[in-house]
Order: sequence, then structure tokens, then C-alpha cells
Amino acid sequence: MSQFETGGRTLKLQRFPVTDDASPLQAWDAADEYLLSQVEDTRGLTLIFNDTFGALACALAERQPVSVSDSCMARQATLSNLSLNGLAQSQVTLLDSMAPLPVAPALVLIKIPKQQALLEQQLRDLRKVATPQTRIIAGAKARDIHNSTLALFERILGPTTTTLAWKKARLINCAFSNPPLEDMPQTQCWPLDGTAWTIHNHANVFSRTGLDIGARFFMQHLPQNLEGELVDLGCGNGVIGMMLLAQNPQAQVAFIDESVMAVASSRLNVELNLPQDVARCRFEVNHSLTGDAFDRYDAVLCNPPFHQQHAITDNIAWQMFHDARRSLKYGGELRIVGNRHLDYYRKLRKIFGNCETVASNNKFVVLRAVKTRKKQ
Repeated sequence: MSQFETGGRTLKLQRFPVTDDASPLQAWDAADEYLLSQVEDTRGLTLIFNDTFGALACALAERQPVSVSDSCMARQATLSNLSLNGLAQSQVTLLDSMAPLPVAPALVLIKIPKQQALLEQQLRDLRKVATPQTRIIAGAKARDIHNSTLALFERILGPTTTTLAWKKARLINCAFSNPPLEDMPQTQCWPLDGTAWTIHNHANVFSRTGLDIGARFFMQHLPQNLEGELVDLGCGNGVIGMMLLAQNPQAQVAFIDESVMAVASSRLNVELNLPQDVARCRFEVNHSLTGDAFDRYDAVLCNPPFHQQHAITDNIAWQMFHDARRSLKYGGELRIVGNRHLDYYRKLRKIFGNCETVASNNKFVVLRAVKTRKKQ
């Protein structure tokens, strides 16, 4: 937990997921401070984008802001931090990235996301509701604001300037002028090699321009002819789950991701490429397997992330592994792909008591751990 000094108040903020380790990472950064220092003289509807842990929403709760995010974790972090500070959850309206925006916001605060494609989609959505009176301010670490970032604001919204760095953070100020702009497809598409499938990707899907090499290796080593309920955990655009559908015709497959756009992409890809299998699918936005029952699944397949926005961390992978063990049936397996240097083998042995290497190459390893009853 960290203390965030803002506007003469002290807020208590936790990162999400909450861990018991002594991580030095805090739930806010200098860009949050810099953004909040600019808002005092602006009144009216406040719109916030990409507030990872709810620092901006908590600081501005008295304004009844609308907070937009593609992340289930960001939503849960915001609700948790509101409660932690005695603020009513009803003070902040939470919208997902696919929802329509409120019209004519007076103030827009944007934390620059890691994915530029997501930023472009958000600016295009903002363009539909902004007015010349809308004050638009974006912030990030100085190293994450590039000439291409400024050009994107300029091209989609209007005249754009940037500030000097402060505590290694910078701001972008943009005046909405509604410049001419060509339409852009909602999804980016590409054919999946070795199949007749065309893969559609919304803006915030990892590796949206083509199949990443880890997933490509993983697809060669998936289980076949299983029955019961399987999970593509952290499903992204759903290619792993789709291959599970094809190779396990008697099984049901759950596509689960913390990104709204990822789950929407998975659903679209199954509907367009495997319409006959939609009835065997479940699509869910969730943080890992939070809330799922014990002893439910026959197999969990996962290509775990090792970053959260710009921060490198194994907290999310660690929770995925623990959740998988809890939610698997006895005899069920967790099968993952990961970079060799991440040492997932040791982590899985610690959690499951066993782990075997299914396949490896010079960059990736596919590991398999089985849920067994602990010896008395």
C-alpha cells in the first residue's frame, strides 16, 4: 500500500492484484500527480482513460467522474481503492472500452497506454463526443511520450503541445478542432497460417498484427481428445482456444481474459471461423479465474503475461498458476508456454508439486503440471 498526497489530502492506494510481497511498485506515478495539478480550474463532466489502479478516480471522486478502461483489473483496483478511502463506489461511473462515451466532456484526462493501437482507438472514440471547449490532457513517463504520440493526437483531435518534464513525467495538451480523418476498421485482420481462419483483433489485443512466436510454438503442443471443460486463460484473440475446439471436439472451452477487447475478439473469431462450435464456448471478462469454483476444469491452457502496462512483474502469472490449481479437477492439468528465462518450471513445482517439460526450443518452453492430492 502507498500513500498518495493530492489536493491537501492523503489517499491510501493499493496495486492490484494485491500481493503479500514487499514490492516497491506503487499504485500511482508522477504522471498522476502532474495531471491532477492541472485540473483545479476546470468544471463539468470529467472523463478519465486508463486509470490503472484508480488513483485519478479516487482523487477526483467528488467530481463524479466517468472512468474508461479495457482492464478488468483496473476496474477492480478502482473499486477496491475507493472503498479503502471511504469513498462510495457510486461516485465513479466505470465504463469498459467498448461502451459509448458520454457527450461533451469538459475535462478529459488520459494516461497513455502501452499499446498505441488502444490509444488511437480511444482518441477516435473521444473525437465523436468532444467539443472545442473540451480540455484534453494526457500524461505518461517522459520516455513513453514520442513524436509519434504527439502526431497521433494532432491527426485525430487537433493542435497538440507538450510540457517540460517534471519528475520524469510529461503532459500532452490538445485542443479539439475536428480535423479531417479517414475512417478506420474496428478490427485488424490477418490469415492464420495452416488454417482457413481469418483472425480479427480489437485495438488492445496483444500481438494484434500477427501470431506471436510464443503462441505459434504453443499451438504445436496442445492436448488433444480431452473431454470436459477446458480454459484458454488470458485468451487474447482466442487462437489457442480455437485450436482446442478443433482438437478436442467433445470438450467445452472457456475464453477468459481481463481485457474486454480480447474477449470480444475471441468471441468474434469463433463466430466467424467456427460458427458450428459457438455452443461449446463460454466467453468471460475476469481477472484470472477469480470466483471460479474448486475442482471445475479438466485443463487450463495459458500464455501468461510478465508485465502490467509498463511494469515487469510475475504477480499476474503467479496468480494464474494458483487459480488454475484451485479450479482444476484432480488429475487435470495446467499447460503453459513461457520464455525460458522466466523459470516457470520452479514456480509450478512449488505450487503443484510436479512439473514436466512438454517441449522447448532456444527461446520458449511448454510446461505441464497436474493437480494431485497432497501426500499426508
